[in-house]
Amino acid sequence: MLQNIVLLAIPGVAPFEFGVVCEVFGVDRSEMGGPTFDFSIVTADPGPVTTSLGYDMVIPDGLEAAAHADLIAVPAHKIDGVDERYLEVIRAAEARGAWVLSVCSGAFALAQAGILDGRRATTHWMHTDRLASDYPATEVDPDVLFVEDRHVVTSAGTAAGIDAALHIVRTELGASATNVIARRMVVPPQRDGGQSQYIQSPVSPVCADSFASVAEWMLQNLNEDLTVDHLARKALMSSRTFARRFRADMGTTPSAWLNRQRIIRAQQLLEETDSTLETIAQDTGFGTASVMRHHFLKVLQTTPTAYRRAFAVREAG
Repeated sequence: MLQNIVLLAIPGVAPFEFGVVCEVFGVDRSEMGGPTFDFSIVTADPGPVTTSLGYDMVIPDGLEAAAHADLIAVPAHKIDGVDERYLEVIRAAEARGAWVLSVCSGAFALAQAGILDGRRATTHWMHTDRLASDYPATEVDPDVLFVEDRHVVTSAGTAAGIDAALHIVRTELGASATNVIARRMVVPPQRDGGQSQYIQSPVSPVCADSFASVAEWMLQNLNEDLTVDHLARKALMSSRTFARRFRADMGTTPSAWLNRQRIIRAQQLLEETDSTLETIAQDTGFGTASVMRHHFLKVLQTTPTAYRRAFAVREAG
């Protein structure tokens, strides 16, 4: 069960990547039906911790809280010279089967701890060559948003940490919990690209203001036949302008974005309801179970039936 989350404040920590972990795991969203975690921020020497921007954060708690964490999170930090005390925390977490998450250059701490040996991993594209060179026992993939390899999750630069953190939430707590967090953060629960999370160009993690209302309306009407012409009228634009601006702002085409949201909604219904595949297909806009099955195989490399068998919520006996 994912409950106890510990964030390591390593000297030289990058504030944005630090904040990503705080935002996903440190905010109480119980009033929205979301999860609440026991969230702690710790450091080796309690007191002021210098950030990469030159100012200090005061962290009062030492590393003791990390001993029983379900997840150890390591945000971006200065790459060289990580204190051995942090590395021991990371090694211990991996050894007991806890989740270990790095954001951006945080992967180097995991590599220094030795837990990326024999694993796939990623980091910011500016650092992938160095990670591969310095740690040849690690299979570095530069073309992904994040990689999970046996409970160790490494993410690419900056906002990719959101994707990686939400992936862990989804794996442990399901689509509903993830959707609450993502909605509150105004980000997609899972960005386009499927489980492998491959991207060929940067994808905006946040709906631009010009499309926020249209995107929200699309999510509320997934079962409708939402053509580009229809959506353009909703946005008070020509079809050509809408398609061009949607791709520029959202990082993908309207049809691809809509298809991904339909899959995400279908995943949630498969997890949480006993509705038939045909009903779910109709409710999510796929039309028929066979069409939904085609998209599941293409994007998730599994069938709706197999997905439900693996992830359906079961009542405690």
